[in-house]
Amino acid sequence: MKGLLTLIVGTVIIAFAIFLAVITGDYGPWYFAWLVGTTMIVLISAAGAAMFDHQDEELDQKGISSR
Repeated sequence: MKGLLTLIVGTVIIAFAIFLAVITGDYGPWYFAWLVGTTMIVLISAAGAAMFDHQDEELDQKGISSR
């Protein structure tokens, strides 16, 4: 049953991707690059914020004022 559900969901996703490819036509690669680039910017920003927060906590634990 789980395999059948996975197959149906996969088929729907593939059909939707093909539909979007037909609709976007020649602009498909541009939209793909835009989506991937936007996602990467958000993920890199979140990682930078997490690293900054971790470094700030380490400085607070050591008693060093970073300001």
